Amino acid sequence: MDDPKTPPARSHGRKTIRPSLKPRELMEPSPDLVRVWKAQVITLLPEAFPGILGQSLTGRALKDGLWQLETVPLRQFGEGKHRNVDDTPAGGGAGMVLRPDIMAAAIDTARDRIEPSAPLIYLSPRGRPLTQKMAQSLATGPGMTLICGRFEGLDQRVIDHYKMIEVSLGDFVLTGGEIAAQAMIDATVRLLPGVLGNEASTEEESFSNGLLEHPQYTRPAEWRDLEIPPVLMSGHHGEIAKWRRAQSEELTRKRRPDLWADWCTRNDTSD
Repeated sequence: MDDPKTPPARSHGRKTIRPSLKPRELMEPSPDLVRVWKAQVITLLPEAFPGILGQSLTGRALKDGLWQLETVPLRQFGEGKHRNVDDTPAGGGAGMVLRPDIMAAAIDTARDRIEPSAPLIYLSPRGRPLTQKMAQSLATGPGMTLICGRFEGLDQRVIDHYKMIEVSLGDFVLTGGEIAAQAMIDATVRLLPGVLGNEASTEEESFSNGLLEHPQYTRPAEWRDLEIPPVLMSGHHGEIAKWRRAQSEELTRKRRPDLWADWCTRNDTSD
């Protein structure tokens, strides 16, 4: 009798080929997976990816097909022998500015390979702050296309034309958008079903309910004369929940008065 056939491995998506008039050699080979969340990154440094995203849980999820990453090398759309992508600022000034025609060519090619409803995001220090709420919203969609700025930034006309969403990690400036892109992808991918394994682990962490997360402890019970708070060792889940909530509220009130004021307003409480 013949040996029984080994059942095929479970697939997380199907390969699909989409017709396009764009030269395929301008895109890295990356077969699309149907109904899989996808991150596209338009960058001058494609070799920076996946970077940390290829490690740990996000890396395992990427390998398992729970999400997909595609880099779009901006330099391949440049002009001339040296594939120039920038020019001097109109009106004078230091540095260089990414050209709108070059960026538009990269965007048009990239957007042919992602669902039209996926947002087009420019990582910029003048953008709206990246928040947990934003990451949660992005995780429910089909993916996103991220543009990594360099030099003095991107010509405003291309930002206006494509109605880009500008997003910032905070009130500081980086040399480029690649680190910000990886942070934004990480914050979103970890919220996708199956990536963390334990979906409940995202429910009590910082910002999930508008408050900072409570302190965490583990064994040994005593370390350098410091003990775990007794309530956490009591086994009384109701009291533990009350303690954790009180700690979250107190930390938020002291460290993030902006979050505390917003939380009080939404929950109709007073300071």
